[in-house]
Amino acid sequence: MRGNIPAMNACARVLLLLAAGAVAGQPAPFSNTVRGFIKVDAAVVALTNVRVIDGTGAPARENQTILIRGGDIAEMGDASRVRAPEGATVLDLAGKSVIPGLVMVHEHLYYPTGPGVYGQLGESFVRLYLAGGVTTMRTGGNVNGFMDLKLKQLIEAGQQPGPAIDATAPYLNGPNTFLQMRDMKDADEAQRQVAYWADMGATSFKAYMQISRAQLGAAVAAVHKRGLKITGHLCSVTYAEAADLGIDNLEHGFLASTDFVPDKQPDTCPGQGAGQRTIAALDENGAPFKALVKKLIDRKVALTSTLTVFETFTPGRPMPPGLDVLLPQLKQQYEEAYQRTARNQQSIYSALFPKALALERAFALAGGTLIAGTDPTGGGGVIPGYSNQRQLELLVEAGFTPLEAIRIGTLNGASYLGRAARVGSIAVGKQADLVVIDGDPSKTIADVRKVETVFKQGVGFDPVKLIASVSGKVGLW
Repeated sequence: MRGNIPAMNACARVLLLLAAGAVAGQPAPFSNTVRGFIKVDAAVVALTNVRVIDGTGAPARENQTILIRGGDIAEMGDASRVRAPEGATVLDLAGKSVIPGLVMVHEHLYYPTGPGVYGQLGESFVRLYLAGGVTTMRTGGNVNGFMDLKLKQLIEAGQQPGPAIDATAPYLNGPNTFLQMRDMKDADEAQRQVAYWADMGATSFKAYMQISRAQLGAAVAAVHKRGLKITGHLCSVTYAEAADLGIDNLEHGFLASTDFVPDKQPDTCPGQGAGQRTIAALDENGAPFKALVKKLIDRKVALTSTLTVFETFTPGRPMPPGLDVLLPQLKQQYEEAYQRTARNQQSIYSALFPKALALERAFALAGGTLIAGTDPTGGGGVIPGYSNQRQLELLVEAGFTPLEAIRIGTLNGASYLGRAARVGSIAVGKQADLVVIDGDPSKTIADVRKVETVFKQGVGFDPVKLIASVSGKVGLW
């Protein structure tokens, strides 16, 4: 091993040394690039007179002080009792709120740049996610291979700014027409693909629309043998079948379900349109839907809400936020698509989108675990960071209270990922992943757009600088 080190390239040697430092308990040094986005970095930080919305769903607590030491929350309580120690960096946040860093579980590091093609925009996207308050994210699908894994490593090493990443391997799918997706031929190949990408460092897996039951069952077994989790955007396999096979999570609420398609053939995708027509007409109070919900809950299958991407398909919805960060050509491309959507008065999404809100609310009320993401795919317009904030607004539109929506976007996601002991809520001893907001999102959820500072492991990042670094250029890298 020692004789191989001189032959390593410079980047590999840096990562090796940084990893060794992390094992020894030393924090990784930030690169100059990352330091350019930091506005608070001190041994002890005191956030005083702040409103704390802790992510558990509990009422907001006014006039609190949070002491951050060593990247963790060392103390928290009434500002009259908890005092900043001498030498601490003190931020008076009177009138402002702190929520946990968002934990979002259907994110991507790619974006539609042409018909059937996704551009790999990892570096700009991780900056935008962090600027929007996302401190932990799962990439819910990968059409690149190693970029997600490499960015995860570089962020952990302090060489790139961005959220902590739960990195999903390339899609597990059967025969398909996607240009950037492999065709698996059988169950043995599903197991081999899981083994390869787990060895490469993937920490999550995702099944896709044309996968068969045999392939999915083999993938689930292989993933669980590694102590990891698997989700799915399904079509050929129904939700009920996937639950019986042991899947952990299902994407897009109920909008990818084909359980109610008449005469659906086994292991065959009847097309998204067929499934959507049955969902648009589904009664959330009817016995068939309730039976499916019960099965998902009994099998402990979480459901991911991705309302933001479906809003872009729905006539009459507002223009999505954040388009100005895109390359002018991509911005124009989406604006033209938005106008075409607005003119489509026959769109199924006019009925399907409100139904999606109602079904997700019914699932959660029945005791199901609802988590959240955004899915920056479709026809564009779902912009990282901005869309994560919008997702919380749409959960409130679905009938959740602002406090419930914040919990879905923070603690629920952290619990699903197995990270709730460290992130997802604000409590003494937890990691100081916090979002400072100029307003009160416990009452007005739209205030989540007013992000002033994003703390990740106790270091405060400047969202204005992060956004400015890529504004007008997203689409290049």
